[in-house]
Amino acid sequence: MRCLYHLNGTLTTHYDMTTAQILATTGTTKTWKMQQLFALGLSRREVATLMSVGYGFAQNVYAAWVATRATRALVTPAAAPALAAFQPARFTRTFGVEIEAYGVPRATLLAELRAQGLEAEAEGYNHAARPHWKIVSDGSVSGADAFELVSPVLQGCDGLDDLARACRALRNCGARVNRSCGLHVHFGARDLSIEHLRQVFRNYLVLEPTIDRLMPASRRGSNNTYCQSLRRGRALATAERAILAATTTQELSTAANAGNRYHKVNMQSFFRHGTVEFRQHSASTDFEKISFWVKLLNNLIDYSAQRLVTPSLPVAEFTTFNQRDIATYYTRRQAALQTA
Repeated sequence: MRCLYHLNGTLTTHYDMTTAQILATTGTTKTWKMQQLFALGLSRREVATLMSVGYGFAQNVYAAWVATRATRALVTPAAAPALAAFQPARFTRTFGVEIEAYGVPRATLLAELRAQGLEAEAEGYNHAARPHWKIVSDGSVSGADAFELVSPVLQGCDGLDDLARACRALRNCGARVNRSCGLHVHFGARDLSIEHLRQVFRNYLVLEPTIDRLMPASRRGSNNTYCQSLRRGRALATAERAILAATTTQELSTAANAGNRYHKVNMQSFFRHGTVEFRQHSASTDFEKISFWVKLLNNLIDYSAQRLVTPSLPVAEFTTFNQRDIATYYTRRQAALQTA
């Protein structure tokens, strides 16, 4: 038996139908038949050919069909398959960090990074991935001797160990940060399906009000030019529908970022580096602060594979997708920012 969704949101139940039976059904619209063919797993190109319609029309019907199914899953969660309680897995994903700071001559930082056992080089401004830590210029950072420290591809707990050494080097050198500085975290995403990717963006979108309370005022809402809200001035429901309707990585990039990488979550990096970039966090040289953020984001990515977060989930309920120590850390951070 199969549940069939219509563009108007109504639901009917039928016994499984073959392609031939769907095509032969009378008293229905082309759109209805196309929906049922998509439900059988046919591609947009195949459906367009079978229905003698243009590919563009098939794409439009497919996008609306996907959005309708996603919306129903949100408004009628009881109809979704029951899932076991989420258990955060061991951290093994690849990631990278970019730490903006100032106040340290490049030669001094380079020597300290190497003293910490890290391969490092000082380079001109570039976006190339390197097998070593690189110190590059950054015109967006205010302050003398401004720079951005960019990691190579790191992975899991071993990567966090290298990050700890880099933070130690920054602190030993007296590196400083101000409100012009940011922390950007990339996660390898080539193994994520489009369904998984759009749920990552959707989940971050609906968590924005909560995450904003974990950040300084300069990085909330769209207060910062370099990490704009995923809402982009839209109603939350409008932004959510656009993201969940995306059927390709390019469509998701348009729905979330509109061609501009300066958003809290950036899909543009996927096309250059195969990553999803999280840009909201303020800069820091504190390993604890950075590592908790990395682990929270990794858990959110894992959780998003099959689950949708409750909109505006309070920090106290971050244990829904995190270990208790992470939820406790952010509960305390929220309280500290409220009293600062």
